[in-house]
Amino acid sequence: MASPTLEIDLDAVIANWRALDRMTGPGVETGAVVKADGYGIGAGPMARALAGAGARRFFVALAEEGASLRGLLGPGPEIMVFSGHMAGDAEMIAGRDLTPMLNSVEQLTRHFESLPGHGFGVQLDTGMNRLGMEAPEWEAVAGIVLEAGPALLMSHLACADDPADPMNAAQLAEFIRLTEDTGVPRSLSATGGILLGPDYHFELTRPGIGLHGCAPYAAGLRPLRLSLPVVQVRDVAAGEHVGYGNGFIVTHPCRIATVAAGYADGLLRALSGRATLWAGETPCPLVGRVSMDLITVDVTHLPHLPEALDILGPAQSPDDLAAVAGTIGYEVLTALGPRYARQYSGGEP
Repeated sequence: MASPTLEIDLDAVIANWRALDRMTGPGVETGAVVKADGYGIGAGPMARALAGAGARRFFVALAEEGASLRGLLGPGPEIMVFSGHMAGDAEMIAGRDLTPMLNSVEQLTRHFESLPGHGFGVQLDTGMNRLGMEAPEWEAVAGIVLEAGPALLMSHLACADDPADPMNAAQLAEFIRLTEDTGVPRSLSATGGILLGPDYHFELTRPGIGLHGCAPYAAGLRPLRLSLPVVQVRDVAAGEHVGYGNGFIVTHPCRIATVAAGYADGLLRALSGRATLWAGETPCPLVGRVSMDLITVDVTHLPHLPEALDILGPAQSPDDLAAVAGTIGYEVLTALGPRYARQYSGGEP
């Protein structure tokens, strides 16, 4: 089998969701963010497993993601769309029973005119300057919005991964100012906000990256193993070169394994000559450049060559691999390519 295998332990995802849920008090609902195809692991299996564990609200980035998820998840749980109600979305929002998080007066007008009476929420900008109504805009329409009965008022923290950043307290204060005494459920916290403590929890939290056991939730379980099949092995003499651009010069006789994955599968070129793969607990250095479909790995020291080498698993998390590439675990996860054969375990109610 030449396809890399991505093994996903849905029980670990559920355990992370439950652990984050326990960090909040009674009366605080814990949703789940499954945008970008569940951060690369498969939104459908992930959402079905979490729904079986008790999650009732799911968040996606786009209406198209929400429509796909509804087809996979079925009726019942609420699916909320961060990008709101974009032009041309009305039929999809109504037909798939999606809840747009309206981000502007323009979206508010579009929603009220095209889908009167259909549920919605509102996203507020409390300082991140990315999505949501700014304070003057919200204050101008709050009366109309509140009379229509929004399902949720939310905002997003810019610096929640740094508890010491004063931006957290500033956004919290602004969110309270804009939403207090509205009687509407509120949400400010994704994973990082949950870890900031109860002042940030309000009525609903939205963990995403924490479900995958990634920073800032360092205590989380790791649900992923990515195994890359060995396609070919060759003996290479000292003085020879490996890979595009002669990226690796062999200084002593070695055995090089060619492994089936590359930047087309989300293995960033920044990993060239820097990453480590694993044969069980034994590290094996990636040598030469990452190419589109293949990487080359020094396996000289292995007494027996395995059929596959792991680049994610117990020995190396997405955060570990991201640190090598100079990026973040989010990018490693969401770059996981469609050619990986995804194998799911667990997740039964």
